[in-house]
Amino acid sequence: MKKVMIVEDSENIRSLLQNYLEKYGYQTVVTSEFTSVLNLFLREKPDVVLLDINLPSYDGYYWCRQIRQHSTSPIIFISARSGEMDQVMAIENGGDDYIEKPFSYDIVLAKIKSQIRRAYGEYAAKQGEKVLEYEGVQLFVERFELRYQDQKCELSKKESKLLEVLLERGEKVTGRDRLMEKTWDTDIFVDDNTLNVYITRLRKKLRDLHVPISIESVRGEGYQLRAGS
Repeated sequence: MKKVMIVEDSENIRSLLQNYLEKYGYQTVVTSEFTSVLNLFLREKPDVVLLDINLPSYDGYYWCRQIRQHSTSPIIFISARSGEMDQVMAIENGGDDYIEKPFSYDIVLAKIKSQIRRAYGEYAAKQGEKVLEYEGVQLFVERFELRYQDQKCELSKKESKLLEVLLERGEKVTGRDRLMEKTWDTDIFVDDNTLNVYITRLRKKLRDLHVPISIESVRGEGYQLRAGS
């Protein structure tokens, strides 16, 4: 039985979500104490987190960042905020999906199932640890870790996914649309600016490690890896 942690300050919404998910066979963990969300997460070890943005004391972005220091469990933001920037912030702070209030409970259930499949089920890696290597540069996919010689650095989830797609393609050109589709596997709109930000961050981390590869822009097409930085 998969466990869902619900972090929502509306008692009514919290109760309705809990009852609905338990009806469909999920174990739920809820909290009304919003200063110790991380402690509850570490104690209960949920498979998925439903996380509101507007919370007392610290907002959902803060708690998402705290959880990401310990776990890659799927985090789905639920919020009344409908602005594009709020959705971008949710992604950049480590979230996996975003649901706007008011929402359909069927949509919440479908998104939970989707994240569970990706993280633990048929879409998850079945054996061993996935490591991609190119020109001596290694990407440890599940750890979001980049290594070169005796140096290493941590990547964000999205940076790691971007680099994974590029490494799998090697020096073949990868289109911008394909990169966004593979990295943001969600129905949230992601614009070119967001991709540019992540490419810039990734280039900086590659430079900081002095790796012998670079990410080159191909005008009108997308990006490709090049040996020799």
